[in-house]
Amino acid sequence: MSLLSVESLRTSLTSASGIVRAVDGVSFQVDAGETFALLGESGCGKSMTALSLMRLLPDAGSIVGGRVLLGGRDLMALSESDMRDVRGREMAMIFQEPATSLNPVLTVSQQIVEVLERHTALRGVAARRRALELVEAVGLPDPAQRLDAYPFQLSGGMKQRVMVAIALAGNPGLLIADEPTTALDVTIQAQVLELLGRLQRERGMGMLLITHDLGIVSQLAHRVGVMYAGELVEVAARQAFFTSPCHPYSRKLFAALPRPERRGGDLETIPGSVPPLTTAFTGCRFADRCQSAWARCADEKPAWHSASDGHVVRCHLYDPALAARQGGTAASSERRNCEDDEASPAAGVPLLAVSGLKLHFPMRKGVFRRIAGQVKAVDGVSLTLTSGRTLALVGESGCGKTTVGKAVLQLLRPTGGSVRFDGEELTVLPPDRLRKLRADMQIVFQDPYGSLDPRMRVGDIIEEGMTALGRTAGTMSRDERIDALLARVGLSAVMRGRYPHEFSGGQRQRIAIARALAVEPRLLVCDEPTSALDVSVQAQILNLLKELQTSLGLAYLFITHNIAVVEHLAHEVAVMYLGRIVEQGTVGEILREPKHPYTEALLSAVPRIEGEDGRPVIVLKGDIPSPANPPAGCHFHPRCPRAMQECATLYPSETRIGATRRVCCHLFK
Repeated sequence: MSLLSVESLRTSLTSASGIVRAVDGVSFQVDAGETFALLGESGCGKSMTALSLMRLLPDAGSIVGGRVLLGGRDLMALSESDMRDVRGREMAMIFQEPATSLNPVLTVSQQIVEVLERHTALRGVAARRRALELVEAVGLPDPAQRLDAYPFQLSGGMKQRVMVAIALAGNPGLLIADEPTTALDVTIQAQVLELLGRLQRERGMGMLLITHDLGIVSQLAHRVGVMYAGELVEVAARQAFFTSPCHPYSRKLFAALPRPERRGGDLETIPGSVPPLTTAFTGCRFADRCQSAWARCADEKPAWHSASDGHVVRCHLYDPALAARQGGTAASSERRNCEDDEASPAAGVPLLAVSGLKLHFPMRKGVFRRIAGQVKAVDGVSLTLTSGRTLALVGESGCGKTTVGKAVLQLLRPTGGSVRFDGEELTVLPPDRLRKLRADMQIVFQDPYGSLDPRMRVGDIIEEGMTALGRTAGTMSRDERIDALLARVGLSAVMRGRYPHEFSGGQRQRIAIARALAVEPRLLVCDEPTSALDVSVQAQILNLLKELQTSLGLAYLFITHNIAVVEHLAHEVAVMYLGRIVEQGTVGEILREPKHPYTEALLSAVPRIEGEDGRPVIVLKGDIPSPANPPAGCHFHPRCPRAMQECATLYPSETRIGATRRVCCHLFK
C-alpha cells in the first residue's frame, strides 16, 4: 500500500471572475522512501495541490471532490482538530518562501520547540536539546548560537534549513517540499538538495517535490508527474521521462531549456500562456498552444494512454485506436549549431571600461553616528565590454553584482576607480552632462512588477523615458513609436492602455525591456531579468534579448547566477566573490575549464538533467561572509576545499592565463 494515495482530487476557489478549478481530478501515489516530483509552469495548480493535501486552503478555497489517503486513512474525513495532529507528525511541508513562512518575532528555538511540544512528549530542556540536534542535523553553522537567533538574522539558505528542521521535528512520514530552492543561489541550493536527499535516505520518508526546475527533478525524483492547467498530463519514472518525454507540453519544456548545443540559435518557446482555470474545458487543455493539435483535440478530452511500462500520458497522439498517428511526435524546430563565437573578444575600443571600481558604504554607530567601519560592497572591480557583446557577471547573492551594475550607471556614486563609457569618464561628470548620457545606458531590473509604476498605463510608462530624456520619435509620431516598441518585444499595441497588474510576469519583463529600448540605449544592464520566470517564459525573453542585440548592436552587462543562461547568451564571463572579480574569460574558457576553486564549485552546483555530463558536485560549507568583515587573505579561503596556508594571510594577485583569461588564486601564481 502506498504511503500517500491521491484519488481524483478536485479543489475550487471562488473569485470575482467565476469558479477557479485549481486542481481538477488529480491522482497519484507516493511510496515510503520515494520522491514524486510535480513539474509544470506557474499557474498549473502544483502548490494548490500541496495545500489541498495539507488542508491549508485560503478562505475562498474548498475541496469539492476526491480522496487523500495517508497510510490508508482518508484525510478529507478528519475533523480540523484531528488534522492538526496529522500536520507536523505524519506529514509536513517546506514552503516556497521561508522568509514569510517563519514567525519574525520568535527565535529559531521557539519555533522548533513549538512543534516538538505539539507532537511529542518533549518539554523544557529536553525539547531544546532536541531542537539543537535538529539544527545540527540540517547543517546549520554554529547551531548553539543560531538557536537563539531570529529569522531576520539568518541568510536565505539558513532560513531554508530552519524550515527543514521545523518540518522534521515531528518525524513525519511524508515531506512536501514546495519549490524549496527557488530563491537560493546554486551553491546554497546544492547544500539544501544534498540535505534533503540525505535526510530522506536516513529516515525513509516519502517526498512530494514541487518545482519547475528539470535539473532538480533529475537529481532528486524517482517518479515525475507533469501538471498543466489543473490536471496531470504525464506520469513516468524519472529515467523514462528524461529519456523519452511523451506529452507535447513535456517536450516543449525540454526544448525551452538553454543547452550548450543550442548556443547561437533560438530556444523553442511555448506560444501563449496557461489558460485561466475558470475556463470550462471541453477538449485538451494544451490544444491552443500545441503544434501537434488537430480537430479532435479541441472537441474531446484525451484519456490516459500507456506509452510504455509505467509511463502514462494524457494525449490523443497515444490513443491505440488511431489507425495512423499523424503528428505523433511534437514538431521540433531546426536549430543552428553555431560554432563558438566567443573565442576572442570583439576588436575595437571598448564601449565600457571599468577599472579598480570601489563602492564602500560607511557603518555608523553611537549617538553621534560616527563611522565605525566600511562595508566593502565593491572592492576593486575591473572589466571591459564591447558593443554587440554580452558580459555575464555571476556569483552568489551578496557578492556585489547588482551594486556593480548600479555603480556603472552612476545610480550609486563610486568611492574609487574609473568608469569610462565610450571614452568619457563618468565618475567626474557634472549632473547635467550625466543626464544627457542616461539615454545611452539603461537598466532592466530583476523584479518588473516592482520597477513599473502600478498607477501608470503601459503606454505612459514607455513614453515617460522618451519625454524625460528628450528622445524624439523621428519620422514616426510618439504613439507610433510606442506601438512599434510593443510589437518589437512581442506585445500587442492594444495593450498600451492596460496597467502592469493586468500582465503576466513574462509580459511585465517585456514591458521593462521596451521602456529601456524607448530611449535607444547602447548599453543595457540586465539585473537577473529571468530569475523569477518559468523556463518557457525565460526562453521567450532570452530569444528577445539575442534578437535585439543582433539587430541593434546592444552591449549587455548581464547580472545573474543562472549558469545555463550564461552559457546560452554570454560572450565573456566575470566571476565575482565578496566584492571582487576572482576569474574572468570567455564563456567557453570559464564554463569548460574553470580555474578558481570558487568557479569550480559554482559550476558543479548547477543541477544537470539526465544524460548531461556533469562534474562531481562540490558542496561549499557555510554562506558568503559579510562584506563588512571579510576574511583576511583570500576572501574565499574559509570555504575553499583547496586552501593553503598562505591563502589565510595574503590576497592573491591577478594572474593572466592567455590573452583573454585571468584568475586571482595562489594556485596559479
